[in-house]
Amino acid sequence: MNKIKELRERLGLPQKAFAIDLGVSQPTVSDWESGRKVPSAKSTAKIADYFGVSVDYLIGRDEKTDEDVYRVPVLGRVAAGIPLFAAEEIIDWEELPKIWKHKGDYFGLQIQGNSMEPRMCDGDIVIVRQQETCESGQTAIVMVNGDEATCKRVVFHENGLTLVSNNPVYPPRFFTSEEVEKLPVRIIGVVAELRAKFV
Repeated sequence: MNKIKELRERLGLPQKAFAIDLGVSQPTVSDWESGRKVPSAKSTAKIADYFGVSVDYLIGRDEKTDEDVYRVPVLGRVAAGIPLFAAEEIIDWEELPKIWKHKGDYFGLQIQGNSMEPRMCDGDIVIVRQQETCESGQTAIVMVNGDEATCKRVVFHENGLTLVSNNPVYPPRFFTSEEVEKLPVRIIGVVAELRAKFV
């Protein structure tokens, strides 16, 4: 069932993690996604419930269910001392698939500047999942010393972390573990999706 793969990838969910959540083996999920095997009726119902879609949609009878969306605010900036969704900071709204709702809280943030070019350009919108941690190498929204939050790739080390720009013009910024605690260096969320603007 290609719908399974489509839904799983839309959530950025690794095949192995999805298999664990479903209580099946990774080869089983691989077989489902490739069409080598068809899930049982019980498994199909469980998969549909997991993604928040109907069984009809999952087996290709209903193409409209997956179009259900919800809106999240797009912020012009995230600064210390203000609520994350302060009304004066909301510049627009973006629609997300409804199935994302059970995976966390999301917001949009408009990229400012060219430090993340060529991947992310000034004016682009990133969809961010709110969380206070991230994995090494992930692109996150980070606040340093209470200043306005910035979008950077976070690389962890034994003695601290480095914030890395995509644009080589901007040198990496290393912070010791002590600086991370004292400044502080705070992760606001992880970038889940980029929505480039062409006009």
